[in-house]
Amino acid sequence: MASFKFKNVYLGDTSTISGVNEKINTKFSISDYFDGEKTSEDAEVKMQKIVLKDISKKNKIDVMLSADLSNQTGISNKAASEFPNSHLGLYSACASFAEGLIVAGSLIGSAQNVQNACVTVSSHNLSAERTFRYPIEYGSPRRVTQNFTATGAAAAIVTKDPTNIKIESCTIGKVTDYGIKDANNMGAIMAPSAARTIIEHLNDTKRSANYYDLILTGDLGTLGSELMMTLLEKNDITLKNHIDAGAELIVDKKLTDQGASGPVCLPLYFIEKVLKEKKYKRILIVGTGALQNQTLVNQKNTLPSVSHAVSIEVI
Repeated sequence: MASFKFKNVYLGDTSTISGVNEKINTKFSISDYFDGEKTSEDAEVKMQKIVLKDISKKNKIDVMLSADLSNQTGISNKAASEFPNSHLGLYSACASFAEGLIVAGSLIGSAQNVQNACVTVSSHNLSAERTFRYPIEYGSPRRVTQNFTATGAAAAIVTKDPTNIKIESCTIGKVTDYGIKDANNMGAIMAPSAARTIIEHLNDTKRSANYYDLILTGDLGTLGSELMMTLLEKNDITLKNHIDAGAELIVDKKLTDQGASGPVCLPLYFIEKVLKEKKYKRILIVGTGALQNQTLVNQKNTLPSVSHAVSIEVI
């Protein structure tokens, strides 16, 4: 069971926040990486709390689902501790927003007492770079294949109440390992799982790629997008309607040649760019996640990835 359809599941209110390097207009923003807090982790907790408080003003939340890149999703748990709602912590790395929509949609469709679920994800450049690579202060040169972790948070309501944005179907990805060991080349790590999930989604739903006005991947970056295209073409699939959120979110070549990475890439671009442009009616969002672990990386293990797809209809 890779793919299934939802019945009467919709995307409701959203809230977003970002830092100074993300080239997109979000509802809230922070002036620097710390925003008055002592640590970058505290700043990330603050970002999650800002979007959660904002979205709670108009919505009764029955359950919260949240994810981040910190060890044991500590950021999400810390933020959730200040809210009275039931909470599920999630982790599919940068594919977590898509995973959250899938889990939330499943709860909405099956649990009678769940009317509204809130999906929240975040990432922070300083925290993630220190966790998965080197602290910024170390001054290590950035490799040409390396993405730049985006700073921000996003929250979205998944609801039974009809809106003009329908969560139509999904494909749960399969963990894919192509034998790559370089944690500084996440595009190459994630491209195989992205291609695999798109192929399975199109096969399961009996659709062509042209069915969608837009296929939006999370954070493959420039290189990862090219590799995904190559893999799809080997399966007779050519995408003419593809955008990678990370590649569009951070475009400063002084920071990265690849674009942004992080769980927040996909929702920031999807919410603040794609939905607001109002020109796409059928959208396939594909969250892409490199499932790396500090210990396994240091032990020279190969790095797996997973990608989850969610079909959105604007009605």
